[in-house]
Amino acid sequence: MVYNRILLKLSGEALLGGRSHGIDPKTINKYSEEIKSIVDLGVEVSIVIGGGNIFRGLSGANNGIDRVQGDYMGMLATVINGLALQSSLEKIGLQTRLQTAINMEAIAEPYIKRKAVRHLEKKRIVIFGAGTGNPFFTTDSAAVLRAIEIEADVILKGTRVDGIYDCDPEKNNKAKKFHELKYDDAISKNLKIMDSTAFTLSKENKLPIIVFDINKTGNLKKIIQGKIIGTKVN
Repeated sequence: MVYNRILLKLSGEALLGGRSHGIDPKTINKYSEEIKSIVDLGVEVSIVIGGGNIFRGLSGANNGIDRVQGDYMGMLATVINGLALQSSLEKIGLQTRLQTAINMEAIAEPYIKRKAVRHLEKKRIVIFGAGTGNPFFTTDSAAVLRAIEIEADVILKGTRVDGIYDCDPEKNNKAKKFHELKYDDAISKNLKIMDSTAFTLSKENKLPIIVFDINKTGNLKKIIQGKIIGTKVN
């Protein structure tokens, strides 16, 4: 294995499947099987999921909702997604813990770094919910922050496309794919795959990011085994 401890970043939209909103059970179960394939190899897995399939704070702000309130609504959406993924993972026999940046003792543990690391050492999957717990920060930034704190080897960002392109490949069939990028290039080119805060944090802490197609069966396992999949930012 190339990576022993990873942080997997999933967008909320990835859970939509073919739906216009909410969570598609077939999609979330498929992701659970993909995650199980690397847990079975002995990989320590942590996960951050966005909440865009339920509510996105910035969109709410554009529609008249106070930005801070909207961001907290988005954080709650990530917890809903975290609970759904936790249930799906446990149905196939995996041990999990959901930790949240906002205390919700009835449904999840509060985020404590030492506890999260101990869970990972015991081969439990740790799902981090509620972003950083602060408005104005995306779940991309939360993913990088948590990855740094738990000393992950890499961030694996699962998307609907097979890497980073110079423009949206779903809208432009002439879009150029980058197989490898430097942090500074990702920031200067204003590539929208992650926000600049996340890229900057990764750069400062020398934390590589691999962007790949999560919907293609076996991609996650291939990355862990060292095969070149998607786009690497380092």
